[in-house]
Amino acid sequence: MASGNSAIRGSRVGAGPMGEQDRGFHADRVAVSYWDAQGNETVRYFAASLPDEEIPEVIDSPSTGLPAGRDRENPPSVSKLEPYKTHLAYVKERRTEDEAAALLDDALTQLRARRGQAPKD
Repeated sequence: MASGNSAIRGSRVGAGPMGEQDRGFHADRVAVSYWDAQGNETVRYFAASLPDEEIPEVIDSPSTGLPAGRDRENPPSVSKLEPYKTHLAYVKERRTEDEAAALLDDALTQLRARRGQAPKD
């Protein structure tokens, strides 16, 4: 015979006077489908008593992270903004040597003008 367990045989751990129906597991629910730009469907469940205005029109798709809407034919478009820039994106934005020299000359001219010094050529 095993000992050291205080649970009564056949009882569930955590079971008490409040049953599942009191916790809302059996509450009336309505299923709402959302689709993202790649055609993935996500189903979310909301309480049936919730007004339609409080059910969100757009959510983030858990499978792709893209926005998902309730209209299957016209899902939200993919965002054009990059969440972060890669090293190559920064390399593409680098200026040419001539542009960099012109910017440096302009900055030095402005700095010397603030200090009251004449530019040296």
